[in-house]
Amino acid sequence: MSVPAPAAESRAAGLGSHRAFRVFWGADTVSQFGTYVGNTVLPLVAATTLAATPMEMGLLGAAETAGYLLIGLPAGVWVARARQRRLMRRANFARAALMCTIPLAWWCGVLSVSQLVVVALLCGVCAVLFDVAYQSHLPVLVDRDRLLEGNAKLQSSQSLAQITGPGIGGTLVQLAGPALPVAGSALGQLVAALLLGRVREPDPAAPAPAGGPPLLAEIREGLRFTARVRTLRAITACTATTNLFSGVLGAVQVFFLTHTLGLSDAAVGATLSVVGVGGVLGALTAHRVVLRVGQARAVWLIPLTTFPWLLLVPLAGPHLMLAPALAGLFVTGYGYVVYNVAQVSYRQAACREDMLARVNATVRFMGFGALTAGALAGGALGGLLGIRATLWIAAVGTCLSAVWVLCSPLRGMRDFTPPDATPDDATPPDATPDDTVPDPGRR
Repeated sequence: MSVPAPAAESRAAGLGSHRAFRVFWGADTVSQFGTYVGNTVLPLVAATTLAATPMEMGLLGAAETAGYLLIGLPAGVWVARARQRRLMRRANFARAALMCTIPLAWWCGVLSVSQLVVVALLCGVCAVLFDVAYQSHLPVLVDRDRLLEGNAKLQSSQSLAQITGPGIGGTLVQLAGPALPVAGSALGQLVAALLLGRVREPDPAAPAPAGGPPLLAEIREGLRFTARVRTLRAITACTATTNLFSGVLGAVQVFFLTHTLGLSDAAVGATLSVVGVGGVLGALTAHRVVLRVGQARAVWLIPLTTFPWLLLVPLAGPHLMLAPALAGLFVTGYGYVVYNVAQVSYRQAACREDMLARVNATVRFMGFGALTAGALAGGALGGLLGIRATLWIAAVGTCLSAVWVLCSPLRGMRDFTPPDATPDDATPPDATPDDTVPDPGRR
């Protein structure tokens, strides 16, 4: 059952005065920092220290998100029935323990690409549970009319982690080898788990109904709802397509920066941090931009105007010719964050409480399943066609992902309205007035 935000918290002061949200936000910030350090260090160690091939780099990238394919759909049901903050804490503790195995193997002289892949896979499974739980738990902590502000603040943390995590991780790998930055990643997950324990708001769990629908039936219900609501279907397709080609890009970008352009580990970290710089700007302005442009309009207009900048990345070369790639990464980093703030806020507001975790899990299953497939495809394409040709495929595919939302009912709307959350043909049993979003003022 949803727990309303304390009445004593001042609405005029925003969520900055909401103690439970502040602690939750802090825990997410530390966890994101640890995650981005780890996500930078693992491929760097594989590419430079362990001399991994493009195919091995693709496998490593796929392992980081394969958890969404393995448990993505049932995770929505499990999260809906669980005490979500307790589940998030356990996921963080598990990730900390897993990351600690890497410096131990390094010190013992037995570290291998295979171990990196296994650790990435298991950490990815924990990330599935954490991510579905935290997206579903935000409406428990704050009122629904504060979701846009809350998501903008959480995205600012992720973007800040994108800036600092890769830069610090790359520098530490160059100076101290893989052990220290991986240990730092583990520490981040541990601190995040401890902070989550300090959130004093109730952590309710929905009891599994006696004689209720089995797991597969609840999964099907979430899939059916997401597929039949037109805006959710378009957003899910856009996100999945973007992630597919982001996976292709991610599989070869470190290889491209290190082997093709000859950058050092620290320079690679700094280059990848540019995405985070754009993301921080996006997070700081997303609330105002989305309200000014309109929630529905922002979902298609932002990808349409920012994703094509990724076409500059394959044009990069050594020295000053790196500038086009930096510009492309900056603008697309901005666009990713503003798009995510708009579409995640809609999902959280559009779904009644008992459906939210399943819809979140369904969207993330599709999106991160596509990311996994893209990483595998990127590794294969890098070996067959070459690294730069693979970058062109990733950039063009990312641009085309905007077609899904551009050709949807969103294009004719400014803001989400109750009719928008109605399925195509008929109102299903799970589409009630609670599944809609109040019109914040359509113009």
